[in-house]
Amino acid sequence: MTDRTPHDANGPVAGHGSHHVVVNLLWCVPGGVGGSEEYLVRQLLGLAARTEHAPQSEHGPQSEQTWNLTVAAARGFAAAHPDLAAISRMVEPSFESASRARRIVGEATWLRRRARDAALVHHGGGTAPTTSQRPFVLTIHDLQFLTHPQYFTQLKRTYLRRAIPSSVRRAAVVTVPSEYVRRSVIDAYGADPTKVMVVPHGIEPAVAADVTPEAELRRRYDLGDGPVLVFPAITHPHKRHDVRLDLLRHHWTDPDLRLVLTGGAGLAESSVAAAATDPRVRRPGRVPSADRNGLLAMAEALVFPSEYEGFGAPLIEAMTLGCPVVASDATCIPEVVGDAGIVLPLQPDAWAGALVEVGRRRERLVAAGRERATQYTSVVSGDALSSAYAAALERG
Repeated sequence: MTDRTPHDANGPVAGHGSHHVVVNLLWCVPGGVGGSEEYLVRQLLGLAARTEHAPQSEHGPQSEQTWNLTVAAARGFAAAHPDLAAISRMVEPSFESASRARRIVGEATWLRRRARDAALVHHGGGTAPTTSQRPFVLTIHDLQFLTHPQYFTQLKRTYLRRAIPSSVRRAAVVTVPSEYVRRSVIDAYGADPTKVMVVPHGIEPAVAADVTPEAELRRRYDLGDGPVLVFPAITHPHKRHDVRLDLLRHHWTDPDLRLVLTGGAGLAESSVAAAATDPRVRRPGRVPSADRNGLLAMAEALVFPSEYEGFGAPLIEAMTLGCPVVASDATCIPEVVGDAGIVLPLQPDAWAGALVEVGRRRERLVAAGRERATQYTSVVSGDALSSAYAAALERG
């Protein structure tokens, strides 16, 4: 197996107390894993940016250590994330990460050789190879396979049931995106609570400047002149696209309303496609980030009746862009939304009057959302990750 090294730099930080960290993103096929891809990229960017900001955040004082990153990434990752490639040394293998078997072998061989001299390894995909150097940090995005096993193949359930507990036991620190996932990991695996640390999702405030103009979006996606609702998510079953489509059919009957469903094809794609027959529905698939941001900025609301989230990044993205949030009360969503949105039980009738409520409270929801979003910047996320790295080194 040979390297493809599209970028080779000294890393994001330098100075006294600098430590070499190898970040394992081999599992993260660009565009194929959902929100966990942006979660990890944004926290690594925040890790680089944190030295430019005040040394204090809600997570406590920044550690004195600084971090020199090597990112072992799936093929094509550097091209998909040039901002990360610009501030880290990025290496890509010759094998395709889409094959779980090849990737597991590669982690035990190719990755191990490249991490030989690292002070710390960070496995970002929820599992760590049995041969991984120690200490290592393990990121667990969620435990949905335990809550909704019906959405996973038997093979994947079996793999996760075997691999995750062992990985948690061996990790020096386990990072998770929310307190909900933290409690889930502690309860499911009896993990030491002191080693399970929340590293929240971070959104760059600059996303508000990367916005396609509304008039252009209305032309491009045939949105007419009426109100627009947006939901950016892959069509996995737990996202509950069916709830949105049912609301459109039975309650939200304004003929000028448009529902825009962005995101790639997931396990529920066929059923969503069959149900999305209302002429007011637009399904452009994956869209450029500026279009996604622009759609949220112009939207009447983000409608988010998901039944499971480890964090739910679109919630904070919408708040950052001044879009009111209407969301379910499932899993971590109330924790993330706080009092900055409308949180409803996952029953269609409870959502019938949500748009009227948004209209009545719009100004307050937008202001509360923007304030809430300041707690979830990429620098806050990077600072929390730095604290997790420092804790892992202390634990050894």
